Amino acid sequence: MRILVLGSTGYLGTHVVEGLRALPGVLVLGGGRAPTAEYAIDLATVRREELAKTLASAAPDTVINCAGATGGDPVTLAEVNARGPAVLCAALREAAPGARLVHLGSAAEYGPGVPDVRVTESAATRPLAPYGATKLAGTVAVTTSGLDAVVLRVGNPVGPGAPPTGLPGRIAGLLRTAGPDAVLPLGDLSAHRDFVDVRDVARAVSLAATAPGPLPPILNIGGGRAVPVREVVRGLADKAGFRGRITENPAGTGASAGTGPADSTGATDPATSPAASRAASPAFSRAADAADAAEPPGSAEVVGSVRSADVSWQCSDITAAEAALGWRPVHTLDDALTALWESGGGGKVGGGGEKGDRTP
Repeated sequence: MRILVLGSTGYLGTHVVEGLRALPGVLVLGGGRAPTAEYAIDLATVRREELAKTLASAAPDTVINCAGATGGDPVTLAEVNARGPAVLCAALREAAPGARLVHLGSAAEYGPGVPDVRVTESAATRPLAPYGATKLAGTVAVTTSGLDAVVLRVGNPVGPGAPPTGLPGRIAGLLRTAGPDAVLPLGDLSAHRDFVDVRDVARAVSLAATAPGPLPPILNIGGGRAVPVREVVRGLADKAGFRGRITENPAGTGASAGTGPADSTGATDPATSPAASRAASPAFSRAADAADAAEPPGSAEVVGSVRSADVSWQCSDITAAEAALGWRPVHTLDDALTALWESGGGGKVGGGGEKGDRTP
């Protein structure tokens, strides 16, 4: 089986390629903007006719689109996240109409969630920011293409090599820069997110790429649990041996007041509620006011990234993925945070940030 991976040297793409290469009988072909890519493809600018010729020469049985932009202005986001899948579908119909397309979407397409409710693939989509809106446009292009295609709507990926353009990688970078005894001022950490280990995402992609027969048009790929961002920060602080103090800017904390992650029964887990999290972690404190919480470069994006603006709760129902692919996440959040820290992921914060970030 010949599988072409676009965005093969990005964060998700690297893990996807590693997982595919472990499969017997699979030849992995790399595509993207990186100089090392076997097939030079920039979905933001490539013409359909040119892309069709490239796809014809690659002759893939499956194409996996990991290319995307997580930051930048709305034009950049639209070019990569909306135009990219559209031109890919058009070229595939011409050059390889029998190939399967596995496209990586985002849980941001759903927009704000309701506390204690996991969203299914049939839930209404109402993204609040250009990132989610452009990813949704890409999903519509794929699901209406007439191809053998599936969109995997991925939650918040975390794990080895996480870049500083995402929340866990950014926190790791801040901790590496701050040192063990510093005061680390951050923004509001009360939001809840559905984190999923990037290695579990890669396994879901491999299953979708090789599954026989048609798949549902959209499948949620997440951890299936809403986790307070504060819990992720505390976990990374523990991995870092951080002995200092973390202060939170109180602005916007009312958005998620009184909410907590839910188990399958919908009951709030007091052990992981925001209030309990703070009480269990003496390293956390609230800044008296915004002036006391002067944020280091980029820290405002920890909870206010273009991917998550004004969304206090996200959690995906992953039942359909288990039914269609036999997939469930096997790595815990602690597994993912340990792997992130030990990999050196996050790097140095402040050298580029989220603006203009694109998959190579």
